[in-house]
Amino acid sequence: MRFALFLVALLFTATPALAARTILVMGDSLSAGYGIRPEQAWPSLLGQRLTEKRLDYSVANLSISGETTAGGRARLGAALITHKPAVVVIALGANDGLRGLPLGQMRDNLNAMVDASRAAGAKVVLAGMRLPPNYGPYATDFFVSFKGIAQSKKTPLVDFLLEPVASKPQLFQADNLHPLAEAQPLILDHVWPTLAPLLK
Repeated sequence: MRFALFLVALLFTATPALAARTILVMGDSLSAGYGIRPEQAWPSLLGQRLTEKRLDYSVANLSISGETTAGGRARLGAALITHKPAVVVIALGANDGLRGLPLGQMRDNLNAMVDASRAAGAKVVLAGMRLPPNYGPYATDFFVSFKGIAQSKKTPLVDFLLEPVASKPQLFQADNLHPLAEAQPLILDHVWPTLAPLLK
Protein backbone atom coordinates (compact mmCIF):
# COMPACT_ATOMS: atom_id res chain seq x y z
CA MET A 1 0.00 0.00 0.00
CA ARG A 2 2.78 2.39 0.90
CA PHE A 3 4.57 1.56 -2.34
CA ALA A 4 1.40 2.35 -4.33
CA LEU A 5 1.06 5.71 -2.58
CA PHE A 6 4.72 6.41 -3.32
CA LEU A 7 4.14 5.75 -7.04
CA VAL A 8 1.12 8.06 -7.09
CA ALA A 9 3.08 10.82 -5.37
CA LEU A 10 5.98 10.33 -7.78
CA LEU A 11 3.63 10.52 -10.75
CA PHE A 12 2.20 13.85 -9.62
CA THR A 13 5.59 15.40 -8.85
CA ALA A 14 7.06 14.20 -12.13
CA THR A 15 4.32 15.77 -14.28
CA PRO A 16 3.63 19.26 -12.94
CA ALA A 17 0.98 21.41 -14.61
CA LEU A 18 2.37 23.52 -17.40
CA ALA A 19 2.49 27.21 -16.57
CA ALA A 20 0.78 29.70 -18.85
CA ARG A 21 3.00 31.29 -21.45
CA THR A 22 3.64 34.99 -21.06
CA ILE A 23 3.00 37.99 -23.30
CA LEU A 24 5.36 40.77 -22.22
CA VAL A 25 4.27 44.33 -22.99
CA MET A 26 7.06 46.91 -23.00
CA GLY A 27 5.45 50.30 -23.43
CA ASP A 28 5.00 53.81 -22.11
CA SER A 29 2.05 55.68 -20.56
CA LEU A 30 -0.20 54.67 -23.47
CA SER A 31 0.09 51.04 -22.33
CA ALA A 32 0.62 51.68 -18.61
CA GLY A 33 -2.86 53.14 -18.23
CA TYR A 34 -1.90 56.71 -17.37
CA GLY A 35 -4.83 58.59 -15.84
CA ILE A 36 -7.03 55.51 -15.60
CA ARG A 37 -7.06 52.45 -13.38
CA PRO A 38 -4.39 49.89 -14.37
CA GLU A 39 -7.02 47.21 -14.89
CA GLN A 40 -8.68 49.43 -17.52
CA ALA A 41 -5.58 49.68 -19.72
CA TRP A 42 -5.56 47.68 -22.93
CA PRO A 43 -2.90 45.15 -21.74
CA SER A 44 -5.13 44.26 -18.79
CA LEU A 45 -8.08 43.89 -21.14
CA LEU A 46 -5.86 41.62 -23.25
CA GLY A 47 -5.42 39.37 -20.22
CA GLN A 48 -9.19 39.15 -19.85
CA ARG A 49 -9.62 38.31 -23.52
CA LEU A 50 -7.05 35.53 -23.32
CA THR A 51 -8.98 34.02 -20.42
CA GLU A 52 -12.29 34.34 -22.26
CA LYS A 53 -10.84 32.62 -25.32
CA ARG A 54 -9.21 29.95 -23.13
CA LEU A 55 -5.78 30.72 -24.49
CA ASP A 56 -3.04 29.59 -22.15
CA TYR A 57 -1.28 32.94 -21.86
CA SER A 58 -0.83 35.55 -19.17
CA VAL A 59 0.17 39.20 -19.61
CA ALA A 60 3.10 40.89 -17.90
CA ASN A 61 2.66 44.62 -18.49
CA LEU A 62 5.99 46.32 -17.76
CA SER A 63 4.98 49.62 -19.35
CA ILE A 64 6.10 52.78 -17.54
CA SER A 65 4.83 56.32 -18.06
CA GLY A 66 7.49 58.50 -19.61
CA GLU A 67 9.51 55.56 -20.90
CA THR A 68 11.72 56.00 -23.95
CA THR A 69 13.15 53.33 -26.24
CA ALA A 70 16.47 53.70 -24.40
CA GLY A 71 14.77 52.97 -21.08
CA GLY A 72 12.91 50.01 -22.52
CA ARG A 73 16.09 48.63 -24.02
CA ALA A 74 17.87 48.94 -20.66
CA ARG A 75 15.08 47.08 -18.84
CA LEU A 76 14.39 44.39 -21.40
CA GLY A 77 17.21 41.99 -20.55
CA ALA A 78 16.09 41.51 -16.96
CA ALA A 79 12.45 41.27 -18.06
CA LEU A 80 13.26 38.48 -20.51
CA ILE A 81 15.08 36.53 -17.80
CA THR A 82 12.31 37.04 -15.24
CA HIS A 83 9.25 36.40 -17.42
CA LYS A 84 10.63 34.16 -20.20
CA PRO A 85 7.95 35.47 -22.57
CA ALA A 86 6.61 33.68 -25.60
CA VAL A 87 5.66 37.01 -27.16
CA VAL A 88 7.00 40.53 -26.62
CA VAL A 89 4.91 43.54 -27.62
CA ILE A 90 7.13 46.61 -28.06
CA ALA A 91 5.03 49.78 -27.85
CA LEU A 92 7.69 52.44 -27.37
CA GLY A 93 8.87 55.52 -29.23
CA ALA A 94 6.20 58.11 -28.47
CA ASN A 95 8.34 59.84 -25.84
CA ASP A 96 11.39 59.78 -28.09
CA GLY A 97 9.35 61.59 -30.71
CA LEU A 98 7.70 64.12 -28.41
CA ARG A 99 11.13 65.03 -27.03
CA GLY A 100 12.64 65.29 -30.50
CA LEU A 101 15.31 62.70 -29.74
CA PRO A 102 17.51 61.48 -32.63
CA LEU A 103 15.57 58.97 -34.70
CA GLY A 104 18.71 56.97 -35.41
CA GLN A 105 19.00 56.24 -31.71
CA MET A 106 15.33 55.26 -31.52
CA ARG A 107 15.72 52.86 -34.41
CA ASP A 108 18.87 51.36 -32.88
CA ASN A 109 17.07 50.80 -29.59
CA LEU A 110 14.02 49.21 -31.19
CA ASN A 111 16.16 46.98 -33.41
CA ALA A 112 18.14 45.87 -30.36
CA MET A 113 14.92 45.06 -28.48
CA VAL A 114 13.62 42.97 -31.37
CA ASP A 115 16.92 41.09 -31.59
CA ALA A 116 17.14 40.48 -27.83
CA SER A 117 13.56 39.24 -27.66
CA ARG A 118 14.10 36.80 -30.50
CA ALA A 119 17.39 35.62 -29.05
CA ALA A 120 15.43 34.76 -25.90
CA GLY A 121 13.01 32.67 -27.96
CA ALA A 122 10.13 35.15 -28.10
CA LYS A 123 8.04 36.29 -31.04
CA VAL A 124 7.75 40.06 -31.42
CA VAL A 125 4.99 42.54 -32.25
CA LEU A 126 6.03 46.15 -32.89
CA ALA A 127 3.50 48.95 -32.34
CA GLY A 128 4.06 52.16 -34.29
CA MET A 129 3.18 55.72 -33.33
CA ARG A 130 2.52 59.06 -35.00
CA LEU A 131 3.41 62.62 -33.99
CA PRO A 132 1.35 65.79 -34.46
CA PRO A 133 1.86 67.39 -37.90
CA ASN A 134 3.46 70.46 -36.36
CA TYR A 135 6.61 68.34 -35.92
CA GLY A 136 7.10 68.68 -39.68
CA PRO A 137 9.42 66.32 -41.62
CA TYR A 138 10.59 64.82 -38.32
CA ALA A 139 7.05 63.48 -37.82
CA THR A 140 7.13 61.78 -41.22
CA ASP A 141 10.53 60.21 -40.60
CA PHE A 142 9.38 59.15 -37.14
CA PHE A 143 6.31 57.31 -38.45
CA VAL A 144 8.08 55.50 -41.29
CA SER A 145 10.83 54.36 -38.89
CA PHE A 146 8.50 51.73 -37.42
CA LYS A 147 7.57 50.33 -40.81
CA GLY A 148 11.22 50.21 -41.81
CA ILE A 149 12.15 48.23 -38.71
CA ALA A 150 9.22 45.85 -39.16
CA GLN A 151 10.16 45.21 -42.78
CA SER A 152 13.87 44.70 -42.13
CA LYS A 153 13.22 42.43 -39.15
CA LYS A 154 10.16 40.74 -40.69
CA THR A 155 8.25 41.62 -37.55
CA PRO A 156 4.44 41.95 -37.33
CA LEU A 157 3.53 45.63 -37.08
CA VAL A 158 0.58 47.50 -35.61
CA ASP A 159 0.92 50.54 -37.86
CA PHE A 160 -0.32 53.13 -35.34
CA LEU A 161 -1.30 52.02 -31.84
CA LEU A 162 -3.93 54.76 -31.43
CA GLU A 163 -5.37 54.49 -34.95
CA PRO A 164 -8.97 53.70 -33.90
CA VAL A 165 -9.20 56.61 -31.45
CA ALA A 166 -6.82 59.28 -32.80
CA SER A 167 -9.57 61.16 -34.63
CA LYS A 168 -12.00 61.04 -31.70
CA PRO A 169 -11.09 63.79 -29.20
CA GLN A 170 -13.94 62.73 -26.93
CA LEU A 171 -11.99 59.55 -26.16
CA PHE A 172 -8.98 61.43 -24.76
CA GLN A 173 -8.21 62.87 -21.37
CA ALA A 174 -7.89 66.63 -20.88
CA ASP A 175 -4.23 66.55 -21.98
CA ASN A 176 -5.32 65.35 -25.45
CA LEU A 177 -2.52 62.76 -25.32
CA HIS A 178 -3.78 59.87 -23.22
CA PRO A 179 -6.89 57.85 -24.11
CA LEU A 180 -9.74 57.41 -21.65
CA ALA A 181 -10.84 54.06 -20.29
CA GLU A 182 -13.57 53.99 -22.95
CA ALA A 183 -10.90 53.97 -25.65
CA GLN A 184 -8.97 50.97 -24.33
CA PRO A 185 -11.22 48.22 -25.80
CA LEU A 186 -10.86 49.89 -29.22
CA ILE A 187 -7.07 49.88 -28.90
CA LEU A 188 -7.12 46.21 -27.94
CA ASP A 189 -9.35 45.38 -30.91
CA HIS A 190 -6.80 47.16 -33.11
CA VAL A 191 -3.84 45.22 -31.67
CA TRP A 192 -5.57 41.85 -31.57
CA PRO A 193 -5.54 40.92 -35.32
CA THR A 194 -1.75 41.35 -35.38
CA LEU A 195 -1.13 39.59 -32.08
CA ALA A 196 -3.59 36.70 -32.28
CA PRO A 197 -1.86 34.72 -35.08
CA LEU A 198 1.26 34.46 -32.89
CA LEU A 199 -0.69 32.70 -30.15
CA LYS A 200 -1.50 29.54 -32.07
